[in-house]
Amino acid sequence: MPRGYSYAASAIQGARDNQEDACQFAEVGGAGTVPLGRSGGGHASTLLAVLADGMGGHAGGAEASGAACAAFVAAYTDSAGPLAGRLGGALDAANRAIAAALARDRALDGMGSTLVAAAFTPGGVAWVSVGDSPLLLFRDSRLYQLNEDHSLAPVLDGLAARGEISAEAAAAHPRRHHLRAALTGGIIDLVDLSQSLLPLREGDWLLLASDGIETLSHGELADVMAACAAGGVEAMVGAVIMAKRKME
Repeated sequence: MPRGYSYAASAIQGARDNQEDACQFAEVGGAGTVPLGRSGGGHASTLLAVLADGMGGHAGGAEASGAACAAFVAAYTDSAGPLAGRLGGALDAANRAIAAALARDRALDGMGSTLVAAAFTPGGVAWVSVGDSPLLLFRDSRLYQLNEDHSLAPVLDGLAARGEISAEAAAAHPRRHHLRAALTGGIIDLVDLSQSLLPLREGDWLLLASDGIETLSHGELADVMAACAAGGVEAMVGAVIMAKRKME
């Protein structure tokens, strides 16, 4: 990992009349936790970044993402041992937090959340994710998705690649964004947990995002990141807003 790093978060409400995303940073061994909308930087032994995208309506989505995010950070911070075990244990704690919220209020039935978390260490980055919130690496003007997509999109694209459906049908499928896995307080059907560190280089950007970022194609997003390095996350959010307006 480069000796210095910086981090920031930003969000827009989007088409819904409430915000269902949650995000938190924790400098483990450093300055503590930083909520959404703040920024910082330093040389903590580990920087933890967590993003959750809630689902389940007005109260449910916000409750699920907030509970999952807070429980993940707390569990990771309070644990020790191998990194994969800490990330996996924190994910389980996030899922239990949703189960506890459901037990307190059955009106929240159907709520859940995606979650993607990345732990930055001196040796590189490791991650865990459930759902379709992407973890993206921008390196040398190219964009790479590091984690798995647990929506139906890659399944449909695989069918298209094998010639079983057309690429147009895959792109326009009404269930393309249906989740195959999420944190709902029950069994987690799919988990992407990295088993080794990915070394980072000077100049790398790591982006944790909810699926709203996919208003831009990866090529378009890479162009924005290359052109707007000084603008950071605010420039990316602005580009997403402009892309949405063009689609309306």
